Amino acid sequence: MNNTVNKKIVLIITTMSSFLAPFMGSSVFIGLPSIGTDFGMDVVLLSWVSLSYLLAAAMFLVPFGRIADIYGRKRIFKYGIIIDIIASLLIAFSFNPTELVILRIVQGIGAAMIFGTSIAILTSVYPPGERGKALGITVAGVYLGLSLGPVIGGFLTQYFGWRSIFLSYVPLEVIIIVLTFWKLEGEWADAKGEKLDVIGSIIYGFSLVALMYGFSVITETTGLWLILLSIAGLAVFVRWEMRVKNPVLDTNLFRNNKVFTFSVLAALINYSATFAVIFFLSFYLQDIKGLSPGSAGIILVSQPIVMTVFSPLAGRLSDRIEPRTVASIGMAFTTLGLFLFSFLNEETTTEYIVASLIIIGFGFALFSSPNTNAVMSSVEKKFYGVASATLGTMRLTGQMLSTGIATLILTIYVGNVQIAPENYSLFLASEKAAFIVFAALCFVGIFASLARGKVR
Repeated sequence: MNNTVNKKIVLIITTMSSFLAPFMGSSVFIGLPSIGTDFGMDVVLLSWVSLSYLLAAAMFLVPFGRIADIYGRKRIFKYGIIIDIIASLLIAFSFNPTELVILRIVQGIGAAMIFGTSIAILTSVYPPGERGKALGITVAGVYLGLSLGPVIGGFLTQYFGWRSIFLSYVPLEVIIIVLTFWKLEGEWADAKGEKLDVIGSIIYGFSLVALMYGFSVITETTGLWLILLSIAGLAVFVRWEMRVKNPVLDTNLFRNNKVFTFSVLAALINYSATFAVIFFLSFYLQDIKGLSPGSAGIILVSQPIVMTVFSPLAGRLSDRIEPRTVASIGMAFTTLGLFLFSFLNEETTTEYIVASLIIIGFGFALFSSPNTNAVMSSVEKKFYGVASATLGTMRLTGQMLSTGIATLILTIYVGNVQIAPENYSLFLASEKAAFIVFAALCFVGIFASLARGKVR
């Protein structure tokens, strides 16, 4: 297979896999109210349907990124798709909340194997001058997944039940695995022969678990102790990584690389500020406004459609203009959109909601692909897997923090109860507080994005 064809195949596979994860996330969000009704789950427990998946993915992302650098990125990518196919099928037939959450964890492990390798494979194939455009197309796949997720998820939930959402993932996963086995030639293992830092991986994983579980129960004494334990664990992890010969995460990437450090920090802040938008609006539109899942999905699609349209343009711009400039402007637009949502009430019009979503979508499109281009262009080739996995970890950790902030605010305002007419006013108050926090976070992110310095 010649190089041009191989690049096209890689782009097709990575774009489809990039589509898959956000499609899974956004379609599940729209089905959460129905899952809660079926299983009698309160709003805090419902957040763990999403949080368990994100936590497992974040916990294993960096280790699998390193494993992929050592043993082959394509190999780990294939295993991840297979695990996701099996987990999706089993989730569709789960019959209690515990089983559902456990299978979401398994699905998250498969997602970690995909996240930690797909962008690294793409970066391995495309040279710097073409990379921004390719990453822009891949990011468009992400936003297309976000676009179709609420619409398809809402339609499936309304007419076939929430279990059909998980079955809808399988056909695309099968196409991806077939293309990977039969069309994707070659293998990429630029750290072949080096050893995996097992101890560091374990410390890292348990520190993340303690952090996120502690954050979800922060109103209790146990939560504070778990957060302190996670901070201590992460400090031990950094010290260990500085001493070990083959670290799972090379701390020099952060200590000696300003562009890399501030780019992944900007990604962490951006996702922390934006991920829970769909979570809150799914309940707001269906419970407060009384819309069907399908109608709610049509409204929510406005944000990712704008992302899909503008992210390839932003990727091309970042090949010509400094990524920090494009990304920082994007963060400013996102901040504005989040602030507008802090004024939501029972009488807010659909036009206002759609306009705010469009502003957030435009900002996110300007931020994401230039920021990814900055991260991947700032490291050596042998670190592509770890860099991709680190960026993915920041994305997932940000998504977890966003869900954790949402859960914490809901716990404070609403408590561990199902959302019902008698507590709608409390839910609205929690929603306003959350969007003020998210807008403030995103505003800080503008300065982190600007501080990264020049890539070229």
